[in-house]
Amino acid sequence: MKILVCISRTPDTTAKIAFTDNNTKFATEGVQWIINPYDEWYALVRAIELKEKDASIGIHLVTIGGAETEPIIRKALALGGDEAFRVNAIEEDPYFIASQIAFVAKEGGYDLILTGKETIDHNGSSIGAMVAELLDMPFISLATKLDIEPTQALVTREIEGGEEEAEISFPLVISCQKGMAEARIPNMRGIMAARTKPLAVKDPQSAEKLTTTKAFVLPPAKSGVKLVPAETPEILIQLLREEAKVI
Repeated sequence: MKILVCISRTPDTTAKIAFTDNNTKFATEGVQWIINPYDEWYALVRAIELKEKDASIGIHLVTIGGAETEPIIRKALALGGDEAFRVNAIEEDPYFIASQIAFVAKEGGYDLILTGKETIDHNGSSIGAMVAELLDMPFISLATKLDIEPTQALVTREIEGGEEEAEISFPLVISCQKGMAEARIPNMRGIMAARTKPLAVKDPQSAEKLTTTKAFVLPPAKSGVKLVPAETPEILIQLLREEAKVI
């Protein structure tokens, strides 16, 4: 079995958010970059767990980006990927990205394609579905459990008020969320091995770009905290009624 895991680079969750070029571009200066947690902790780690049960499984990685993304993909290789592909393109349009992933997937003939449920920067949650559509494969979103049998996957996902269990034949695409696996850190052996694992750079394929960014807007600044003395509960009640509007 061959598994393709989609890896994206995102700002660390503690990064200070700012924009440039009239609020149309994210300011990258001084930003620490990480593997998108949903891709790493759930999609990639679950693929690694499956391989630990069946050594015949091959895990390939794909990312879209310039040379600056290679430290991220090398970390993913250190965790347990076998080889990786980087499509040499700088683009944030989801359809363009999905088209590049689909092209790599077609060439590789994968049985299972795993993505995180979304990236923590744009929160679009659209790549997995687009890849599935482009490849004409079944798609399961927001999966929390995944097991495999010789010809099908056993998938559990959250739905309103409960869980849904499905059996789907390969090939298919799954987006993963919390519950799928437990986060890992690469060990020294994995880090050393990642240096020599194959990382192929591919030219981007022609694909339509369906979205453009007009502007980013930061949320309004939080107002200051009001402290109410314990001996004046009537002031607290008044604030709750007039400002918080909860009473």
